[in-house]
Amino acid sequence: MLKLDLTDAPVPSRRAFLGGAAAGVVLLAFRLDLRGARAAEGGGPDLSKGPAQPNAFVRLSADDTVTVMIKHLDMGQGNTTGLTTIVADELDADWAQMRAAFAPADAKLYANLLMGPVQGTGGSTAIANSWFQLRKAGAAARAMLVAAAADKWGVPASEITVAKGLISHKSGKQGRFGEFAEAAAAKPVPQEPRLKAPSEWTLIGKGVPRLDSPAKTDGTAIYSLDIRRPGQVTALVAHPPRFGASVKKVDAEAAQGMPGVVAVVTIPSGVAVIARDTWTAMKAREALKVEWDDSAAETRSSDAILSEYRETAKTPGLVASQAGDADAAIKGAAKVVEAEFSFPYLAHASMEPLNATIERAADGSYDVYAGCQIQTIEQAVVAATLGVTTDKVRLHTLWAGGSFGRRATPGADYFAEAASIVKAWGGKAPVHLVWTREDDMAGGYYRPQVYHTVKAGLDAKGQVAGWRHTMVGKSIMIGSPFEAMLVKNGIDGTTVEGASDTPYGLPAYRFEVHNAREGVPVLWWRSVGHTHTAHVMEVMIDELAHAAGADPVAYRLSLLTRAPRLSGVLRLAAEKAGWSEKPTAKGRGLGVAVHQSFGSYVAMAADVTAGESGVKVERIIAAVDVGIAVNPDVVRAQVEGAVGFALSSVLRNRITLKDGVVQETNFDSYQPTRISEMPRVEVHIVPSDTAPTGIGEPGVPVLAPAISNAIFAATGQRLRSLPLDLASLRGA
Repeated sequence: MLKLDLTDAPVPSRRAFLGGAAAGVVLLAFRLDLRGARAAEGGGPDLSKGPAQPNAFVRLSADDTVTVMIKHLDMGQGNTTGLTTIVADELDADWAQMRAAFAPADAKLYANLLMGPVQGTGGSTAIANSWFQLRKAGAAARAMLVAAAADKWGVPASEITVAKGLISHKSGKQGRFGEFAEAAAAKPVPQEPRLKAPSEWTLIGKGVPRLDSPAKTDGTAIYSLDIRRPGQVTALVAHPPRFGASVKKVDAEAAQGMPGVVAVVTIPSGVAVIARDTWTAMKAREALKVEWDDSAAETRSSDAILSEYRETAKTPGLVASQAGDADAAIKGAAKVVEAEFSFPYLAHASMEPLNATIERAADGSYDVYAGCQIQTIEQAVVAATLGVTTDKVRLHTLWAGGSFGRRATPGADYFAEAASIVKAWGGKAPVHLVWTREDDMAGGYYRPQVYHTVKAGLDAKGQVAGWRHTMVGKSIMIGSPFEAMLVKNGIDGTTVEGASDTPYGLPAYRFEVHNAREGVPVLWWRSVGHTHTAHVMEVMIDELAHAAGADPVAYRLSLLTRAPRLSGVLRLAAEKAGWSEKPTAKGRGLGVAVHQSFGSYVAMAADVTAGESGVKVERIIAAVDVGIAVNPDVVRAQVEGAVGFALSSVLRNRITLKDGVVQETNFDSYQPTRISEMPRVEVHIVPSDTAPTGIGEPGVPVLAPAISNAIFAATGQRLRSLPLDLASLRGA
């Protein structure tokens, strides 16, 4: 399918909107085929076959700009640049003419090919699922431009070349994309356009400037917090202090009497105050007198919940995976090592708190402005809440100031909340729902609290003979729309991933899991289950290496004989860190960890100073294998960002409940990584010719175990649980 579209493309910033408003654009859309897909390396569909539904990705404008429609949310990870690079290279465009715009919600056009019939961003899949799709989009558009030029010039298409946005013929005839955009739109769409060989790439793997940097630097980038619609009002919600509680009685007299307050309405999630501005809404919310019904609420403290986990771990759990007789192997082992690990609830704490604006149009349809992460679910939830069909809800995806998983709730919680306010108030004006930092931090959906026990036996040669591993934590997927797809026989894959499917060659093992029942809402947090499983596996393997009197790197390599890409990043990180010349100064240690997640392979070596004065992470040396690195600079930035993001959870962060009430509500008690704490980060990318995988999340899991293992190397003291018990190093 190919059509001429003379409407303006959606734009990601105020500057782009003003600059492109006068120019018509041509929409190039074509059909690809995913049916008959075979399993690709590492499992999943063969994305090179392409999707079956029509796709609209390339817009050629008369002013010679090329806009790539981005079906994913960019929350800082740079996928707008990476995805645009893929199209630009196959199109042979000049980078200066490239633009990016967020696509509308339309799963038929813009489904995430690794998520099924769902448009969404997550699991580090943006580049991976779009790689072949966008290469074909760019190549098809190029072929159509060439065909249009061939017709106009009366020459064979085979004699035409394209380079840096210039279409040329050996006769001297030349033209820019904009000159041929309309004629190209009338050409048939090649279903299997020729794709470039890697040797022909001019942008992929070379690195180009990020498209979003100028607008984010000068302040013209539009985030959902920036939205101001005509007549817009602001809404804040008083949520119950305990999860599962509900409104019993409301005295809103004082709040309603305040100047600027428009209305107070009760909705399923609490009591909403609607006002002319955010400050007034905040002060009016403080004036509310709400009596909460805690009869169905979670009233336990997090310590009490963890204590229950410890008791649960002593009982038989669901078997996630097993091989051989682990118990017999451990019983007959020459040496047995046992350890326990605990992990707290963690908030996502993105810089931009949750917010969304919903505006009712004259025809009864609705426009939603937000950092939309799972557009298909968000559109459906808003429509269902407002009692309209999904075609009556238009999503406008905007830049998001971080997410780390929080914006991607299976039930689209804050979208539902905004829609509930609009419904309760009658949609009299555009409503901008704003969560304060305190709302965002105490509002639920955390990385689950998890408890692990591991018992491993070594034979007389120091090799692993048996491994018994138990995990206890609340499932993210059970009870969600994804349960049928991701929970098998009671096993939530996101709880056990990175452990039960370990690449280490364990001769006998048994991994068990218990699905805890509690009232604390949990959700994926950057790298999901790998946040805790990688730490347990890598600290335990390190501990076994020392128990065996073996070098930790060599010991790992001996167990990774069937994992060449993991072995590759481990060797590279060790080499770049100077592993063979480890620091011998007192209080200085070098630790290592390696892990696979989301199809990518990451190893880190941590160089730390540790002792009674505390811990200072001096340097992180990372080696990553992400297949083809579309933009190496973005890959490095994501690893550096992962270190900055995860370091505070290694050193101090936790969400705690006291009698069911969250205690940490702002950055004073839940401190992010400070610039003074940030170590020097070196990122080494393994050259590859395999299809790209993700890097948004894989940098997180290995940081904590690398630091923990380095602290052991520096002090001889093993810190297993997170955050690390640094007080124990001071003898407290």
